[in-house]
Amino acid sequence: MSKQTFGTSHVPISPAVRAGDFVYVSGQVPVGPDGKLVTGGIEEQTAQVLENIKAALALAGATMDQVVKTTAWLEDARDFGGFNKAYATFFPKEPPARTTVESRMMIDIKVEIEAVAYSPRG
Repeated sequence: MSKQTFGTSHVPISPAVRAGDFVYVSGQVPVGPDGKLVTGGIEEQTAQVLENIKAALALAGATMDQVVKTTAWLEDARDFGGFNKAYATFFPKEPPARTTVESRMMIDIKVEIEAVAYSPRG
């Protein structure tokens, strides 16, 4: 099986990697196109993270509709309701399998999400 990486990063990770028919998106954080952390609450940060996932998937020729699994880390479990509200707007029908846990973040953010998409070639 061949592996192809997509995107660039200032840290030693690949934003997206295609391995066969699967696309793996590294954990995304709420950083806007300007490279700055998005301020605001859990809903704004979740929306930015999911936009980043959408962009990483597009680099690999995949879409949000092809996401089969996500893993989400929340800084505070009390943000779960707002997180779900924003998350649902990106997966309005047939949402992917998901694991959500509370975790201490390495930077001052409220959420990080990684994704796996099934995107058969041609």
